[in-house]
Parts: sequence; structure tokens; C-alpha cells
Amino acid sequence: MSGLGLIVVAWVLDRSKFALDPPYLSNDMPVDNNAPMTTGRGGKEGDYSVKLTKEFAKLSGPKKFSYEELMIATDSFADDRILGRGGFGIVYEGHLGDASTCTRVAVKTINPDSSQGIKEYISEVKSLSQLRHRNLVHLIGYCHEANKFVLVYEFIGGGSLEDHLFKRRPLLTWERRYNIALGLASALHYLHKQCNQCVIHRDIKSSNIMLDEKFVTKLGDFGLARLVDHTRGTNTTQVKGTPGYLAPECYQTGKASKESDVYSFGVVLLEIAFGRSVSDSELAEQGPGLVQWVWKHYGNRSWRRNFLLVVDQRLGKDFDKKQAEALMIVGLWCAHPIAGSRPSIEQAMAVLNMKAEPPKLPSKMPSFNI
Repeated sequence: MSGLGLIVVAWVLDRSKFALDPPYLSNDMPVDNNAPMTTGRGGKEGDYSVKLTKEFAKLSGPKKFSYEELMIATDSFADDRILGRGGFGIVYEGHLGDASTCTRVAVKTINPDSSQGIKEYISEVKSLSQLRHRNLVHLIGYCHEANKFVLVYEFIGGGSLEDHLFKRRPLLTWERRYNIALGLASALHYLHKQCNQCVIHRDIKSSNIMLDEKFVTKLGDFGLARLVDHTRGTNTTQVKGTPGYLAPECYQTGKASKESDVYSFGVVLLEIAFGRSVSDSELAEQGPGLVQWVWKHYGNRSWRRNFLLVVDQRLGKDFDKKQAEALMIVGLWCAHPIAGSRPSIEQAMAVLNMKAEPPKLPSKMPSFNI
């Protein structure tokens, strides 16, 4: 397997998350917390599979594959087809169709003994079946039968944003970085504003943002996503997400919202502009996290004198100063500690698209009071 193949589905393998709550089998009917998520033990598998089949039959978009079809597509899930392994299963390269119509796909198997993995399986099918956008990873199909749970995605060959920013990959040019940021903003605007129901992603981070061969943004991993009315947030009470990208209020309430998605989006913008990860060991040794570090530079105005002090130094002078300023300010605006002070995704997009002036933020990072 080539190095390219190994990075195609990094986003479906990353599981550095907090505990999950049950996803929805229907938009307003959560899975019973006390109901068994068994997949074969105690004779529950048949009933559970039938329940899923009936529920998924209401969906339009993804195809229900037979397990035999996916066996053929992956050469019986051969070891040489493995793209990677994660906490909830294994991802394989697959080929659907005959030689003349072959479609390359990523086939993710779910560990049947993992109740969390199966919950995310349900959530991904429910969420992605309703979504169509060029900046979202496309779910082609699914399978649940004979104690097997499998997801089939489009094959994305460019790797994750995290790979390109923080691992040994060719340096992302500034133009590509800014286009990636705009693509992510477009994806989030679609989820929050253009769907019949608001989709709260709840785990926006650089490892969940895939890039195709043309560096087009593809937001993936909807295992934590929730569908809610546009005027409401989620009713969950467990903390979910990834440290560093998780909005401060989520630690207090456990509830995700459009504002908490915007916070995560802002953190990613700062990573894109400054080439620093939220898990940067150097920043950890200095004490402040990424948001605090950038806000400190914003407050002392050192960036106005010399943007080279803060923008990813590997770029040298090859960046657009006005765009860099927009990424910095919009990133901090979105990652404001107080949810009510964050912009909507439309407001953030207006500044990124140079259709509105950036806001004037406090010189000192505000505190979040629990």
C-alpha cells in the first residue's frame, strides 16, 4: 500500500474524544440509554439489525450494500488492502464495479463489540445521508448484517489538513491554506444554515479535514454530529469533542451549539495561519495554549510591525498580509472564550471574503467565568 493510501482515511481513525452519548435513530427519538447495543450476544442482533434497516430505509442517498459485495470490493478484507486501524475498527481500500466502471472507495469496518463504534456508525449514516456539499466527505453506503457494521466513503487521496500542516509533507502554499479556510467556512455555513435542520458537527479539527488531490477541503467524521432545529442547541449533557478545539462552555454544560462549532473553526484558522498545533509541545512548555499565544501577539501589536514574527515561518515572505490579518482576527473572534461574543459563520465568512471589516477585539484575551 502506498504512502498516499495510508493517509486517505486518517479522519475516520482519530478517536481522541470524550465519552459519547447515544446518537439519534430518528431526529427526535434518541436511542434508549438502557437498551442493549448488542450485536449478536443474547439474541439481540437480529432485532437490532431489522430496526436499523427500517430506520435507514427512510433515508435517501447512501446505498445499502450486502456484506458479500464489500467482501468482493476489498478482496475479502485482505491485509494488503488495509489503509489504517482505529479504536473502533479497520479501514480498507475497496473497488466497486467492474474494470470499466471501477470506483475507488474507503471501507470502514466497525468492531461489533464496540457500542461506541456502533453508535457512531448510526450517527454517520443518519447525518451524512442528508448532506450534499462539495466540502463534505461523501458517504456512499453502509452495511449491517450478520454481526457486521460497515461504512463506505468516497476515497480521498490528499491526506488530512493535520498531515499537511504538522507532519513531513510538502509545505502548503499560502494560497492553498486560504482556500482551505474558505472551504471549511463554506462547509460549516451549509451545516448551520442551509440544511433543513441545523447540523452541529461537534468535532471540527485539522485531522477531520481531508484534502483531495486538488487540495479541496472535505470535512469528515460525523460520528458526533447532531441534527437540531435551527433555533435550538443539542440536549446532550456529556462533554464531547477534542481538547484544544473544544469551546470552554462545553466543559461546564456539556452542550454543543453552533457557537461551539464556530469556536473549533476559529482554532483551525489559527493553526492554518501560524502552523502551530493545539498540541504544540513548545507552546505547552511556555504555558499558554494556541489561542492564548496568538491573542498575546494580537494584544501587543507585534504582528503589525512584522507579520513574519507570527505567521508560519516556513512560508518566509510568501503570504498575503491582508489575508493573514483576516485569518488571525477571525480565528480569535471565533475562538472568543465567551460564546455570545463569537460571530455567526456568515459574519466570519464576510470578513474572510473581504466583504466586511474585521472587528476590533480586546487587546487582552477575555476570561471565561465558570
